[in-house]
Amino acid sequence: MIELIQFPWSPFCIVQRRILEFSGTPFQLTNLAHTGDRSRIWQLTKERYYAVPLLRDGRNVVFETGENSQVIAKYLDQKLALGLFPAAIEGEQSILWRYIESEIEGLTFKLNDAHYREFVPRADQVSYVRHKERKFGRGCLADWHGQKTEMRRQLEARLLPFEEMLEARPFLLGAQPRFVDFDLFGMLGNFLYSGHYRLPTRRPQLRKWYHRMSGLGIDDAK
Repeated sequence: MIELIQFPWSPFCIVQRRILEFSGTPFQLTNLAHTGDRSRIWQLTKERYYAVPLLRDGRNVVFETGENSQVIAKYLDQKLALGLFPAAIEGEQSILWRYIESEIEGLTFKLNDAHYREFVPRADQVSYVRHKERKFGRGCLADWHGQKTEMRRQLEARLLPFEEMLEARPFLLGAQPRFVDFDLFGMLGNFLYSGHYRLPTRRPQLRKWYHRMSGLGIDDAK
């Protein structure tokens, strides 16, 4: 059975989890007990990788090789015949997922992390804060909490191109969901994880699309 090792709130884990749910294939979810303990991943990857998500499929251990590699999603797509990466739209998808994973994720994770005390176990919060501050600077989490209103305004603006795309079709690139639909879903799932936010009311097509993506199965997409 396929095993997905994850943190439940991670946007990139949400992407892979939704792809697996969409496929209808049985799979096992394993949540890491501590955000700072990556020893199991380090061991499984033979000291080549330490981040999440990580996929185990029998003897195969699958992980990303770069910031834009999409190794896990492409592995699942090929194994499960999901049609997420058709050759005809490879270029468009490549451009879109880079935008999604920079311009959208760059705001959504900060908005979610502003409420980290509500979903990170108390015993793990010190290491979580340390990790964030080493990367983004001292006091970053408090800063993000204070900047929530402005970041939500920016997010609404950055979601406009997707709203416009969805005005003409049910999914971002046509009549069927492709990888970029799951990628955007993951970033927005992270944004909504804390329960403090809703998708912008001025993005009605996006709200309908998100609801549709939430329960979509492969048979629904045919």
